[in-house]
Amino acid sequence: MSQHPTGNQPFTSTPQLTFPSLAPDAGSNNTPPGQCPPLSTPMGDCPFDPRCRPPCCPGTGKQGPAGEEHRDPMEPPGTACGWWALTPECLQPFNTAWGVLLFLSLASFLQGMTVNGFINTVITSIERRFDLHSYQSGLVASAYDIAACLCLTFVSYFGGSGHKPRWLGWGMLLMGLGSFVFALPHFTTGPYRVEAAAADVATCTGNQSAACVPSASGLSRYRLVFMLGQFLHGAGATPLYTLGVTYLDENVQSSHSPVYIAIFYTAAILGPAAGYLVGGALLNIYTELGQWTELTTESPRWVGAWWIGFLGTGAAALFIAIPVLGYPRQLPGTQRYVVVRTSETHQLKDSSPTTEAGSKFGKTIRDLPLSVWQLLKNPTFTLLCLAGAMEATLIAGMSTFGPKFLESQLSLSASEAATLFGYLVVPAGGGGTFLGGFLVNKLKLQGSGVVRFCLFCSLISLLAVFVFVLHCPNVPVAGVTTSYHGHPLAEGPPQLTAPCNAACGCRPEHYSPVCGSDGVLYYSPCYAGCLAEAAVDPGSPKVYRDCSCIPPRLASGPGHTTAGKCPSACQRRSLLLVVMFVVIIFTFLSSVPALTATLRCVSEQQRSFALGIQWVVVRTLGSIPGPIAFGWVIDKACLLWQKQCGTEGACFMYQNAAMSRYLLATGLLYKVLGFLCFLAACCLYRPPLGTPDALDTSLPSQSSASDNPTDPQDDSSTLQHQSSV
Repeated sequence: MSQHPTGNQPFTSTPQLTFPSLAPDAGSNNTPPGQCPPLSTPMGDCPFDPRCRPPCCPGTGKQGPAGEEHRDPMEPPGTACGWWALTPECLQPFNTAWGVLLFLSLASFLQGMTVNGFINTVITSIERRFDLHSYQSGLVASAYDIAACLCLTFVSYFGGSGHKPRWLGWGMLLMGLGSFVFALPHFTTGPYRVEAAAADVATCTGNQSAACVPSASGLSRYRLVFMLGQFLHGAGATPLYTLGVTYLDENVQSSHSPVYIAIFYTAAILGPAAGYLVGGALLNIYTELGQWTELTTESPRWVGAWWIGFLGTGAAALFIAIPVLGYPRQLPGTQRYVVVRTSETHQLKDSSPTTEAGSKFGKTIRDLPLSVWQLLKNPTFTLLCLAGAMEATLIAGMSTFGPKFLESQLSLSASEAATLFGYLVVPAGGGGTFLGGFLVNKLKLQGSGVVRFCLFCSLISLLAVFVFVLHCPNVPVAGVTTSYHGHPLAEGPPQLTAPCNAACGCRPEHYSPVCGSDGVLYYSPCYAGCLAEAAVDPGSPKVYRDCSCIPPRLASGPGHTTAGKCPSACQRRSLLLVVMFVVIIFTFLSSVPALTATLRCVSEQQRSFALGIQWVVVRTLGSIPGPIAFGWVIDKACLLWQKQCGTEGACFMYQNAAMSRYLLATGLLYKVLGFLCFLAACCLYRPPLGTPDALDTSLPSQSSASDNPTDPQDDSSTLQHQSSV
């Protein structure tokens, strides 16, 4: 940016700024309305005339000579906060960048809590309640990204030149509706009833010949309702991470933009963490409120109150949408930021070939293909999109099935696994996201330096993904992984029936695992050959005695079993959790730097559309196939499927070693591809002519005009540059 002709003259002798559109009133003895007041006025005395007031100095509504409030001539009309003609004074203190950040952070927190928190927490419960396979529940999770992918191009293209807060507000309303739809199956299906919950049916002497009742018939069709709810979630969240990010970026200084965006994305990461914690607590409540059940939270057939969280987030989304709809197209006092960024944009445009799509961006649908091509022929932008897609595949897959992985490896209940996974995501995901934005600003990284930082984070997480080499051994399961006492285990499918329980007539529909006194897990007390239930204290786990399949011990008498899974004796639990923490934190550490590089490697007018195209690529190649692929891989490791009247249901038990091998192969594939994309972005990136680095002029820490936008000399030269353009 050129310096003012006065050079190093004293501040009080700076020539007054003139605006061609506002001529001074020669007949007035007061300060002409087109000029600033005397610059010798102390800087600490606020307010200044609005035309020269720094953005940090709020408007005071001081009346001028004609009784009219002074308004910045660069500031567009209609910048008050409110709804159409209703602009209450109590809302105006929130009409700032921090106010926008507050409500958008709440929106991103709520979106993350709903879609990436509650959804992933209740996946196991929904599979049990509605008899879904893992690939079907993965399709439910992917419906969010399918909707976002379909809407992103048009929302970012037309919303980029439209009224962004209104797009954001209507999106939040759609998200609230989606939450209500997702909870709808709980109210439209009958009460959840578990067959063979009574003790007289669970034991060997019970009436095992009861007719099979297909109580779960048709419940799997409700996956279409879940997909509709997720589809509304995806359509509603589409403006949030495209228009919301650019709205923040347009209304703050360039030097502050990464911090604002980091806070915004940190809220989006803390949302899933809160979803895991709150959702895990809700799963300890029985899904049928007010009804008594003999099931405990450790029972594999337990279904918690998965639907309560969606009612709360649906109502909260409707509440947050109201203030967001009231924000103006542009915040007051931020026009000077647009002036500075426009100057930077000209530098980028002058150094590379352009098309007419930049000047007519977002005006007509005919410009859409040309605008897409203009972005995709940018190698840095394209490679960053591909790298983001590879990272999104792992994030989407592991966020969906991470609790299930811990549940299987550590022999935990669904609520315990969800809570433990939340404890990992809170510091690792949230801290990594905020730390990434902070380091970009603190280290004053230039454009290629930001990409190299992403490359370093990708390398560390690539090495840490070898955590899946570690696995906890399965608890021995009679008839599945180990033989019954004294009888060899035949090759092929599980053989639950053995001579010791053949006379009991046990049914596979009655799944109620018990831990034997020999340390072996049995499918049910009936398959353990237990004859009766022993008397225990109220609140204690049930104990079954006289079990013929368990060898007697002289010290403890006849074999017996205790309701629930056998505890895991895994010695690698701590190491497994620590390395998973490293994978998560370095994966999220590169998210904000990669986003910052994306925003700065495209022109000002294309930022919203560029984010839209990037999210289309990320979702199409990453978020959509991620849960489906991971669900399919996890299904391959299933040892024991639910049998309901001859129909295969959800998976009861997984082989831990196979699950770890499959996840290692999948994780390595996508991590290596992501690393290669970042590496190619570093090698193929070229700075524009006349600048030391491609993003040097537009990264926050490199623009002196952005760091000090209130300097009169910089402002005057910027305005002169604008007038000449």
